[in-house]
Amino acid sequence: MIKKTIYLGNPYHLCIKNQQLELKVPEGKGVDKVLTKTIPLEDIGIIILDHQQLTLTHPFLQQVSAFNIALVSCNENHLPASLLLPLDGHTTQNERFRNQIEATEPLKKQLWQQTVKAKISNQAKLLHKTGCLEESKSLLQFSKDVSSGDSQNLEARAAALYWKNLFREFIPNFTRDRFGAYPNNLLNYSYAIIRATVARSLVGSGLLPTLGIHHRNKYNAYCLADDIMEPYRIYADELVWNLIAESNGDELELDKIVKAKILGLPAKEILLNNQRSPMMVGLQRTTSSLAQCFEGDNRKILYPEFG
Repeated sequence: MIKKTIYLGNPYHLCIKNQQLELKVPEGKGVDKVLTKTIPLEDIGIIILDHQQLTLTHPFLQQVSAFNIALVSCNENHLPASLLLPLDGHTTQNERFRNQIEATEPLKKQLWQQTVKAKISNQAKLLHKTGCLEESKSLLQFSKDVSSGDSQNLEARAAALYWKNLFREFIPNFTRDRFGAYPNNLLNYSYAIIRATVARSLVGSGLLPTLGIHHRNKYNAYCLADDIMEPYRIYADELVWNLIAESNGDELELDKIVKAKILGLPAKEILLNNQRSPMMVGLQRTTSSLAQCFEGDNRKILYPEFG
């Protein structure tokens, strides 16, 4: 079942009743006038908190965790700032943690090789789709040349070529920078939604989002999520490109209309192992295949093929 992404941008009071999320909004000045909306917890995958006057109860936090719902909190600039996930997301979690921790360096290098190959291949296909034909050919060759552990750093070389050309029709001098100019803000928000979806799937597969196969920043609690999301970033890139194209290159505000389109990413249809499914469903297959790699039952991560 496709889980919903719930965006909360109003001063709701959040509580739980009969395994339903209750959103209570004061309707008038009288305390007895309260408008209530309910959503079954089993239908929710991600909740995004984006209002400074939102309030919630402790049972709300407990039940969100019990239903493996990713809880994203936004800062005063309306950008995702934190992510809350459950500690026990799988029945054999202890065993899977051990397999993950004991994974050998050769295995992790092979998994990173697969990840980079899939990422660059998807980037090549998006460049081709947007009319950058020669650059697309170069990226396809890069994807074929990626070695174990990406020792030649082809991911970075591909990224330089990719970002130089992706938005060239609308923004000739665009530079990808987390704190850079438009449309970096749209990319950042889109990546945050995908990252939360990936982290939720990793927990559901009994894996530690902190222990990456490549990313190792000691201050990053979601290194593995950052690894596994790499081939999935393409869907955020495509969405942002389409938004810019629809506006004929005019700068867009990260308003409710744009956010609503971005929040639809977890339901985006993707192609995975010749089967089409929503991203959230496909990600569960990706993280499950990763767990099997750590267990020794599989040697390949299932990644989406952009097209």
